[in-house]
Amino acid sequence: MKNKRIRWFGALALASALLLGGCSLPGLSGASDQTIKIGAQSITESEILANIIAQLIEHNTDLNTALIKNLGSNYVQQQAMVGGDIDISATRYSGTDLTSTLGMEAEKDPKKALDIVQKEFEKRFKYRWFDSYGFENTYAFTVSKELAEKDHLNTVSDIKKNADKYKLGVDNAWLKRKGDGYKGFVSTYGFEFGTTYPMQIGLVYDAVKNGKMDAVLAYSTDGRIKAYDLKILKDDKQFFPPYDCSPVVPEKVLKQHPELEGLLNKLIGQIDTETMQELNYEVDGKLKEPSVVAKEFLEKHDYFE
Repeated sequence: MKNKRIRWFGALALASALLLGGCSLPGLSGASDQTIKIGAQSITESEILANIIAQLIEHNTDLNTALIKNLGSNYVQQQAMVGGDIDISATRYSGTDLTSTLGMEAEKDPKKALDIVQKEFEKRFKYRWFDSYGFENTYAFTVSKELAEKDHLNTVSDIKKNADKYKLGVDNAWLKRKGDGYKGFVSTYGFEFGTTYPMQIGLVYDAVKNGKMDAVLAYSTDGRIKAYDLKILKDDKQFFPPYDCSPVVPEKVLKQHPELEGLLNKLIGQIDTETMQELNYEVDGKLKEPSVVAKEFLEKHDYFE
C-alpha cells in the first residue's frame, strides 16, 4: 500500500462555515476523491469510533482518511454531510435523528425507531443508515451493586418500594425537560424519589459510588459504570427513547467506493454496551488517545489480520 496519513481538521472553522450559510467548507470538500472524510461528534465514543473506521479503511484500502472532530451538535453534523464536508458520520443515534433531523414523533420500540430512520434517510437524503454497532447511549438509572443486592434492584420499577427513601442525583436539564424528563418519568413509572439533587452529569458517578446518592441518572456507555462496579437498572417500561448508534454514509460515496460497505459491516453488531464502556474508560479514565484505543481494539479483535 502507498504511504498514507490520517488528517485532522478543527471543527470551529467547519461549524462557522456551516452556520454562516455555506454548507461546504472551502479546501475541505475539494479534497481528493481518494480521501474519505469521517465526522466525529464532540464525545469520546464518537472520536474512538471515527478512529476505528479510519484505521480500518487505511489498513485495507489505498484510500486516505481525514477526521473531522468536534461536530458539536446534530445539526452541524447533518449539515456537514449534506454539504459534502464529511463522507461518513461515525456516530448517529436513532432517537436523536428521528425527532431532530426528521422532525418525527419519538418511537419507543428500538427496532421500529431504527427501521424508520433507515427508510427516511434513504428516502429524503439518499443516505445509508447502517444497522447498529451493537450499543445505544441513553440515560440510565444507575445504582451501586451493594444497594442493588440489598434492595433486590434489577429494573427501574423495583425502585418503587423504597423510592421515598432514595436520594436521586441527576443533571438539572433533565429535571426540567418535557417529554422524557422527570415529570414524564413520574407519570410513566408512578412514583417520585424522596429527594432529587441537581448536579453536573460528570459528578453523578462519584456520588453514587461514594454513597452520597442512592441512585443517579447516568449515560449508559460511560466507562465509569464498569470501572466503579455500578449497576444499570433495566428501563422496563421503555420510558427513554432508543438511541442505537450507527454509522451513516451517502449512497453516492458507497457507489464511488464500494469497498467501504464491507468494511463498515465488519463493525455492525460487534460493539456492545459493555465494550463501549471499556473503550470510553480507556480514554476518559486512563487518558489514552482515541487513536491508540482504536488501534488496540482492532488488534485485539483481529481486524488487522
